Amino acid sequence: MRVFISIDMEGVAGVATLDQTVRGGNGYPRAQRLMTAEANAAIRGAFDAGADEVVINDSHGTMDNLLQDELDPYAQVVIGAPKALSMMQGITPGDAVAFFVGYHASAGDQGTLAHSFSGNFTQIRLDGHPVGELEINGLYAASLGVPVGLVTGDDIVCAAAEKAFPGAQVVAVKEAAGFQSASSLHPTVAAERIRLAAHEAVITCAELACRQVPDTIRVEIDFASPLACDYAMSVPEARRVGGRTMEREVRSATDLLRLISACVYLTSNAARETAAVAMRR
Repeated sequence: MRVFISIDMEGVAGVATLDQTVRGGNGYPRAQRLMTAEANAAIRGAFDAGADEVVINDSHGTMDNLLQDELDPYAQVVIGAPKALSMMQGITPGDAVAFFVGYHASAGDQGTLAHSFSGNFTQIRLDGHPVGELEINGLYAASLGVPVGLVTGDDIVCAAAEKAFPGAQVVAVKEAAGFQSASSLHPTVAAERIRLAAHEAVITCAELACRQVPDTIRVEIDFASPLACDYAMSVPEARRVGGRTMEREVRSATDLLRLISACVYLTSNAARETAAVAMRR
């Protein structure tokens, strides 16, 4: 039995500020330790429940945040960026279940540090419905026949997970109080709840169902600036449907992830250009 884990940082207990989530911030080393502790809790719960193999994808920012010398030595780690499949690199059709640990709410929601893949995106819609990393990564897992069995993060993303993945274990490790504030469980308490939920998710994963993936998906991305949309229009078959909005159809969940990854890296150029101009003023 193989378990796949995608772990982010913004939804970890004790993490609430941008300073904690950006390399070079004073709070970043502490956030790394907290993230690693929740990773270990999920890994241990999976192994204790009978998993033979656990693969964990470091899915935050530059994707090299986990303290590997403190990580469970029996887990395999997918580290670094860019990755063709971003936060889902490493999952396979043979995996029994997927865990999403340390996840956060979508851009436009009221969750702590809420965003969708990039600060340059203000909303992503699939077939007209607003979605975030949670739903998009879950759709990719479903395309491989892998159910999502565990989601952890703040109360906002956990509420979304209960709708998106019926029957999955959900652990709210904090309640959002603002974009950079939350009421958090103690990290030790959060880790223990995650371990228990991971154990239960593996035990019950055969009872979980995957949602059906449509043959064609209409993707709309609203960008933070018209310049970001200018860069995104380099994507083949993209259509501009507003000053800050791009639309494109994809025919698989794989193409969806690749489209989003391409837009993340393209629009980062727009952000750098805008920042450079601001510094010259």
